[in-house]
Amino acid sequence: MPDKREQLASRIGFLLISAGCAIGLGNVWRFPFITGKYGGAAFVTVYLMFLLLLGLPILIMEYSIGRGGRLNIAGSMRNLEPDGSKWHRLGYFAMMGNFLLAMFYTTVAGWGLAYVYFSLSGRFNGMGPEEVGTFFSSFLGNTEALVFWMTLAVLLGFWVCSLGLQKGVEKASKSLMAGLFVILLALIVRAVTLPGAAEGITFYLLPDFSRLSWEAVNAAMGQAFFTLSIGAGGMAIFGSYIGKERRLTGESINVVALDTTIALLTGLVIFPAAFAFGIAADSGPGLIFVTLPNIFNQMTGGQIWGTFFFVFLSFAAMTTLIAVFENIMAFTMDERGWGRKKAALINATGIFILSLPCTLGFTLLKWIQPLGNGTGIIDLEDFVFSNLILPIGALSFVLFCTYRFGWGWDNFIEEVDEGKGIKFPLWIKPYLNFVLPVIILVIMIKGWLEIL
Repeated sequence: MPDKREQLASRIGFLLISAGCAIGLGNVWRFPFITGKYGGAAFVTVYLMFLLLLGLPILIMEYSIGRGGRLNIAGSMRNLEPDGSKWHRLGYFAMMGNFLLAMFYTTVAGWGLAYVYFSLSGRFNGMGPEEVGTFFSSFLGNTEALVFWMTLAVLLGFWVCSLGLQKGVEKASKSLMAGLFVILLALIVRAVTLPGAAEGITFYLLPDFSRLSWEAVNAAMGQAFFTLSIGAGGMAIFGSYIGKERRLTGESINVVALDTTIALLTGLVIFPAAFAFGIAADSGPGLIFVTLPNIFNQMTGGQIWGTFFFVFLSFAAMTTLIAVFENIMAFTMDERGWGRKKAALINATGIFILSLPCTLGFTLLKWIQPLGNGTGIIDLEDFVFSNLILPIGALSFVLFCTYRFGWGWDNFIEEVDEGKGIKFPLWIKPYLNFVLPVIILVIMIKGWLEIL
């Protein structure tokens, strides 16, 4: 175990970096979209229940492995595993998820950066709904533009990581998260004061459980699992950067609360605005890049509000990307002994190359449709990450922390309860031993069946 380990400067830095890792396009785009699709407030209620049952326990386990092992997820599992066991191989498998996530997240983060520029320069001014849709399609067909914006996302993210844990990652995350909250609150004030916004607020905040279906329950369970990106060891690395002054249950609750707050507040932007202008609340993946520019076009001062929104979107995407890059950086520094500058340069080059297939999958490699007609490389990478790496990683963390053939329950409880704060509930052990692994397997099998 290393004698020295970089440490975060403050508790608030840890909370904001962790929340930034969890807060991403899943909160800003996917959560509002599926909330609209599955009935609004009733779906949100079920989602919150599953977030406590699924997301929170596994998040606590990731943090405890990282803090207990003081390395990346693979190195930590190697430090904590019983002699002769090979649990760390599952840690390497989880690390593959970070590389895979970076391979397609850089592309979508680049779209957000591009739309900041497009909004700021007034590219959408005067466009009708069909023109905005055509603009997005033409943007996705422009190889040079897609590669440029993806490259910018890679360079920005690794530049921040190269500055150091405290001066780069922690400082940037604090600034981005503060900016994200301020812009989000301004957008909410504008959205809820639009004429006709009340109907959207009612749809979003007043549950109508008659609209719930089994499909909606399944979607809520999946969103609760995927929203925190648990299973890829992304949170474990930040556990390795903190001291033992605070118990991990309370810290995890704070991170989940921040992540959920952003997702819920984003809905207060999208649904009042959508209802105010007669736009379908479940308008699908085009909600962010087609529907919302149309809404902003109809607002007074729409160019300003549109720019604010896409800055907010980019902040959310970049906080996640910086966290993923830091995990990759820490892995190579721990395992290869590289310095931070060297790790940033080599990993930036590698991630750029690995990201090209996804980016080019919209143009030069559009003929590759791995999951059927109309799909692309991004769909394959997203599917493998979400339906293979995350559930297998999460399952391995649960078994590692709760069974004697892994790290074991007693060691886990000793680590998670060290410090001040809320204690981990011991009565939950049977649920973690027998029920949670089954739920994770159900989520994984369900994802594969949907594709098949």
